[in-house]
Amino acid sequence: MFNTISSKLILIVGFTALIIIAIYSYLNIKNQTDVLLSEVERHGNQLSDMLKNATDNLMMRNDRVRLQEIVERVGNDPLIHNIRILNKEGEIIYSSTHKDIGMMLDKKAESCFACHAENKPLEKLPIKNRTRIFSTKEHSSRILGIINPIDNKPKCYQADCHAHSENSTVLGVLDITLSLQEVDKQILHNEIQGLIFSLIAIISIGLIIIFTIKIYVDKPVKELVKATEQIASGNLSYKVKDLGNDELGKLAKAFNEMSQKLDETNKQLYQSSKLASLGQLAAGVAHEINNPLTGVLTYSSYLLKRTKDNPQLQEDLNVIVRETLRSREIVKGLLDFARQSTPKKIQTDINEIIERAISVVSNQLKINHITLEKNLFKNLPLIIADANQLQQVIINLIVNAIDAIEKGGKIKISTSVLSLPPKGIIQIKKAVCNKNHNLIDYQHKIAGLNSIKLKIKTATSEGFVFLDPIYGKDRHNFGINLKQGEILNISCPTCDNSLIIKNEKCPKCGGPIYKLNIPNQGFIEGCATFKSDWQKWNYIDQFGEIKFVEITVEDNGCGIPPENLDKIFEPFFTTKGQKGTGLGLSVIWGIIDNHNGTINVQSEIGKGTIFTIRLPEKGEVI
Repeated sequence: MFNTISSKLILIVGFTALIIIAIYSYLNIKNQTDVLLSEVERHGNQLSDMLKNATDNLMMRNDRVRLQEIVERVGNDPLIHNIRILNKEGEIIYSSTHKDIGMMLDKKAESCFACHAENKPLEKLPIKNRTRIFSTKEHSSRILGIINPIDNKPKCYQADCHAHSENSTVLGVLDITLSLQEVDKQILHNEIQGLIFSLIAIISIGLIIIFTIKIYVDKPVKELVKATEQIASGNLSYKVKDLGNDELGKLAKAFNEMSQKLDETNKQLYQSSKLASLGQLAAGVAHEINNPLTGVLTYSSYLLKRTKDNPQLQEDLNVIVRETLRSREIVKGLLDFARQSTPKKIQTDINEIIERAISVVSNQLKINHITLEKNLFKNLPLIIADANQLQQVIINLIVNAIDAIEKGGKIKISTSVLSLPPKGIIQIKKAVCNKNHNLIDYQHKIAGLNSIKLKIKTATSEGFVFLDPIYGKDRHNFGINLKQGEILNISCPTCDNSLIIKNEKCPKCGGPIYKLNIPNQGFIEGCATFKSDWQKWNYIDQFGEIKFVEITVEDNGCGIPPENLDKIFEPFFTTKGQKGTGLGLSVIWGIIDNHNGTINVQSEIGKGTIFTIRLPEKGEVI
């Protein structure tokens, strides 16, 4: 049980509290005892002085009867144990206990030790030394003894009736003993009360410590340990629940972010492994499956012509032909995805490519009773592109639209020319720090594109920001809780070299600015406080507006759910079940990206989908 942090904390804090409370209780009880005894001694000394003064005249007159009466009367008080008056030889002359009169005291007894420690009586006894506490066999409680010397005053040795030498200092002693029974009861009561208080305090503090540590330390730590075990066992999707805003809460949030990134990285590694395996498989499939499929398709088609008079056999052969064609399309999709070859760009007419693509899928359009509407720009300029790859893009988009519409409906294909400013269009594909470390993050994507990873540091925290890779857009993702304007420094995640430009300010908000090196394309500058979306890329801005050819493919089919819009370009993601491979749109994305273009999708459930492709006229962005 002592192997856990909470148990160790409880043990250490509890033991510390026990020691502190014990010391405090001991000192408190000792102080109360000292105060109580001090008060008793003070009152005892007052009583002794008062009795001495009251009997002074009686002693001068040698009125023994009256003196004995006063001693007896005062001695009858229950708190007074005994009152005695002794001469200097130690003989008891007066006593509240008659049997003691005439007795001689043992000067070595405990009650006489203070004055006769050296077998010689003290001539002067300080007030603090007049008292002593002792016990007797016949008395169960302790006794407080108060000794008050009777000094030889001038009126004593000058009186006619007394024969006291002037050289005598002390004539006798007034000895009063008080019972401390009630005082001892009070001290015992205080000790018991202090002990009870200490026990209650220790138990209460212990319970509070246990409860606090269990809630704020033990529970979060166990949750983190459980999460670590889950991650270690391979469950990378496990999340730690919210543990608050303290250090453990922040640790839990950081743990969740770490596990999420691990999960994403694991999925990407798995995906990369699948893609690598798929590439190897596709190369073999081209030789091992295409030829048999061609043979099956040829002979089944030949048999169809020879069995026109046998409907049952024709139906079976049609199934063979249909499934063979589907298998060939799957193989073709695998090969297209695996190749991802570099486009062979030449001057190409987009309208002509669209016409050829439509002729390929015309039969499917007729079978599904789908109307295709063309709105092609007549004076569309030629662009530098790979005609075959773009035809494959158009065919795939039309086939997807047919699948979404199923029976009936309409598809619209349009082309146009646009002149657009580079901001909000151009993708930043390369970025390095001034020490040439790569800043592109291939794992964290924004709108499906690789982001730009920078290290940020504030007065209270440190983390990363992932910049939008589209020049001029500010869809940044922050790895820490960041208030606008809180940035202290932006640096390279690899070398921690600062990317802030000294003595330069953002023209919009007046804050500091960062500077990224774009190989062979100058530098990009941006607002380092992220109060504004200001960015500047002189190399791109100098070219002004860029001409694009825009292609739109629109259908009035079932639409794509919003939660799937960010996934449709990922390999193997499909909503068609057994009918699809999930490779079509990923092939399209690769082809458009290799042509330095962009593809966007807009969709609404029940109303349809619009794919918009923009290709630079010259084949390059600049």
